[in-house]
Amino acid sequence: MVRETYSEQETFELGKEIGEHAKGGEVFTLEGDLGVGKTVFTKGFAYGLGVRDDVVSPTFTIVQEYENGRLPFYHFDVYRIGAVEEMDEIGYEDYIQGEGVCLIEWANLIEEILPGERTQIVIEKDLEKGFDYRKITISQVEGS
Repeated sequence: MVRETYSEQETFELGKEIGEHAKGGEVFTLEGDLGVGKTVFTKGFAYGLGVRDDVVSPTFTIVQEYENGRLPFYHFDVYRIGAVEEMDEIGYEDYIQGEGVCLIEWANLIEEILPGERTQIVIEKDLEKGFDYRKITISQVEGS
């Protein structure tokens, strides 16, 4: 599925819509260049899960936990990860195999340890269509 948004609010609303339908145990991966709106999308996603905390990118902590929504929400940002082994140190598998919902920004950097089944979200800009235009591609990844 491809969705186009033309403002930060529309990107937030799409994230919210997807968050409202998320189920426990699901993993969402989020990819896109710096400044493309991954955090805006994530804020909407968290809001759709019922999280009312201020959601910020956990760049230096790798994962931020939110327990006050309808499901536990685990927001990963692996942009600054040095080696995939660092994910073991934070208990990555416990999060991924748990009952909460995981959203992983910069997931392409840890491709080799991503679960076979996940929802992949790619956000892209196209400045010819406007500064706030975003093309958001959502697809199911199936595998082992």
